[in-house]
Amino acid sequence: NEISLTYGMVQKGERIISKGELVTADKYQVIESLKKEYETQLGASSKYYKILIGQILLICISISVLLLFLLTYRNDVLADNKKVFFILMNIYFMVLITSTVLKIDAIYLYIVPLCIIPVIIRVFFDTRLALFVHLVTIIIIGFIVPNSFEFIFIQLITGIIAIMSVVNLRKRSQFFHTTLLIFATYSATYTGITLMQDGSLADININIYFLFACSSLLILFSYPLIFLYEKLFGFVTSVSLMELSDINSKLLRALSTKAPATFQHSLQVANIAEEAVYGINGNSLLVRVGALYHDIGKMDMPNYFIENQRNGINPHEDYSSDESAEIIISHVIKGIELAKKYNLPEQVIDFIRTHHGTRKTLYFYTQFIKNNPDELVDESKFTYHGPIPFSKETAVLMMADAVEAASRTLKKTDEKSINTLVEDIIDTQIAQQQFVNSDITFRDITIIKKIIKKKLLNMFHVRIDYPA
Repeated sequence: NEISLTYGMVQKGERIISKGELVTADKYQVIESLKKEYETQLGASSKYYKILIGQILLICISISVLLLFLLTYRNDVLADNKKVFFILMNIYFMVLITSTVLKIDAIYLYIVPLCIIPVIIRVFFDTRLALFVHLVTIIIIGFIVPNSFEFIFIQLITGIIAIMSVVNLRKRSQFFHTTLLIFATYSATYTGITLMQDGSLADININIYFLFACSSLLILFSYPLIFLYEKLFGFVTSVSLMELSDINSKLLRALSTKAPATFQHSLQVANIAEEAVYGINGNSLLVRVGALYHDIGKMDMPNYFIENQRNGINPHEDYSSDESAEIIISHVIKGIELAKKYNLPEQVIDFIRTHHGTRKTLYFYTQFIKNNPDELVDESKFTYHGPIPFSKETAVLMMADAVEAASRTLKKTDEKSINTLVEDIIDTQIAQQQFVNSDITFRDITIIKKIIKKKLLNMFHVRIDYPA
């Protein structure tokens, strides 16, 4: 009972802090004491609630601006409640952690790893969204921290550097590089602000650099967090895609052993689709991985697919047309089952689901009509179950898959025949409304056709005749 509940004293008329003066830990404690005393005196008065309403209003405005940004530039994210929840959840937890640290001691403010948010958002989405989410987060936190301008400036600059360091994330070891860059940026900006305010290094708090180092090291927790978020939310990162694109992976090695021609076809489709998607600013790594795995369902009965047939043996000769169609169509279903067994991400499985859309197994459909002219055709037996492609990447895979397979049947592989083949196949897919759900434009399709033609010409080593 003899322990005093107070620490220090402020005399009447004593200046607590001057405008522009750096807020030290002691000064901040005095200001916090003044704030608590002020709130105590306010009690339940209307002024206190007005202050609270003002803070809530500013936070709502900040979140509304973020949602407006999504509506304008990333409507696909706004339309997905899971993604919106993911973004808001990360903002909320970072604000909660920061406010908790402030209640302990304001000096520990810079130990909070705020750069985790832009790093994670950039890995799962894009640079622009990562920067905007980071900006909104530090603005909201800026309402409750001392030296808000200094805080926002340091965090904004460091966040930008963090985002730029993971733009081309291909290896998990890059997180160590990001950690070093974040520490260097924190230290440089803090030193610069101190020099600008005081004109000397005498007032620099060395302990701040230790906090910067701890905060930078905590960025490494983004690695397990990203892995956790991948599992919880079904997201996929470029790092995971790079690992899946390794042709020595267990599943792809099995494909190359059991269905070698299908594997070679998948490699060619991957090369074509990757370059085509890159040309329309899509996710080229995602489509490459999707192409590598899109035909894994053929491993179950490889000899029933023409590319794997040898010595003129065709097992379909022992089946009716509708039975053969059922076998061919089943490779999609079996591919999905196999992909789930090997825990492939849903975004990759989507390529297996959609690469034939709702088209028909035309050869067996035509054969059935020819052999049964008087019988009513059940078209569902000859039609893939879909769905049709619902993204640029899945649409491009459908184009590349069909064109590459058909190109193997060309008797002449000159420029004219390749141009005709590409135009006919893709125009037919458009006429069959296979791309109505994919966010792809006619301009995109024109670019895709041009790239596919070029890739096929290179594959067949056709010399292009240029005008003199």
